[in-house]
Amino acid sequence: MDAVLFQNGRVYERGRFAERDLLVLDGRIAPADAPVPPDCRRVDLAGKMLVPGFVDIHTHGGGGVDVNAADGEGFARISRFFAAQGTTGWLSSILTDTEEATLRAIGQAKAAMAGPITGARLLGIHLEGPFLAPAYKGAMPEHLLRQGDADLFYKYQSAAEGAVKYITVAPEVPGAVDMIRAISGDVTVAIGHSGADYETAIAAIDAGAKAATHTFNAMGLFHQHRPAIMGAVLERDVVCEAICDGRHLHPGTVRMLLSCKGWDKVAAVTDSIQAAGLPDGRYKLGINDVVVRDGDAVLADTGVRAGSTLTTGQALKNLVAFTGRSVEDVLPLLTENPAQLIGLAKKGRIAPGMDADLAVLDGDLAVAATYVAGRQVYAR
Repeated sequence: MDAVLFQNGRVYERGRFAERDLLVLDGRIAPADAPVPPDCRRVDLAGKMLVPGFVDIHTHGGGGVDVNAADGEGFARISRFFAAQGTTGWLSSILTDTEEATLRAIGQAKAAMAGPITGARLLGIHLEGPFLAPAYKGAMPEHLLRQGDADLFYKYQSAAEGAVKYITVAPEVPGAVDMIRAISGDVTVAIGHSGADYETAIAAIDAGAKAATHTFNAMGLFHQHRPAIMGAVLERDVVCEAICDGRHLHPGTVRMLLSCKGWDKVAAVTDSIQAAGLPDGRYKLGINDVVVRDGDAVLADTGVRAGSTLTTGQALKNLVAFTGRSVEDVLPLLTENPAQLIGLAKKGRIAPGMDADLAVLDGDLAVAATYVAGRQVYAR
């Protein structure tokens, strides 16, 4: 039996820290009264915090690799980079592309999921499009956007052997609401890249949509006479993604979102691109050329913002600073909330029977080590 005992640290459980040991048996959190095997490996946390590993459900890459073009080594590089940020699980967000290129990206992601774990675990696929509104395309190539098409989704899902866990759809695209109704039992649907009116957005939520993609960004905004998609996602019981880099959302907007939705209905995401962790310069996002200046990523030809260079580790620090709340309050936004949204029942919390996907934080909230299934995949 593979056993690890974490000692001399502060363990995060149920919204608070407790000074206690934590035993991991065969990759899972053991009950508090479980006997410690005599050959157990022991990890001295030296007073640091042991928290659930971060789960990033919306990212296009990092460390120099774009998921649309990644091969096996590319996915391994992304996973190692993410592990250094405290991320233990992530979804490969495939940007709208040709059908052929999308199927290739799905195949590469599926192969990477089956490979050895050398960093953060690739948990599945997020399709950002192609069923999106041209007027709110953001970095999506407009000529590749399509009407709602459940058959195309199932073609992709079949190729992925069920690994597509999350998809972004614009409700006003012809056929989109019917598509959401058809597929919502097989994938978590988010609405976004959309200028839908309130009524159409509500229809999409009633059809099964459970989330909003990068809330406030690439989205029709609220007006007192025209609540739009923004009013619908703030009112209804959906989870709102938030990119907390200080560029996509003002800190006051983050606080307002949390006040409107409640802390259990916001999922912090990075929407990061290959430039995350790298200097300013020229990069790719799918088929797009991107320029990063002062850490801000924009399309080279239009200047439209194109994803972010945010990491989960920085997002945690930003959220604490933006909200003035404790790390205990902020952690679920990066762990439990995104995991629950996409149906990962064994991830995002430290509790008996949960996967031992863990991050070690020092007093400055910097990541000191990361563990996936109880095995160390990063050490500072």
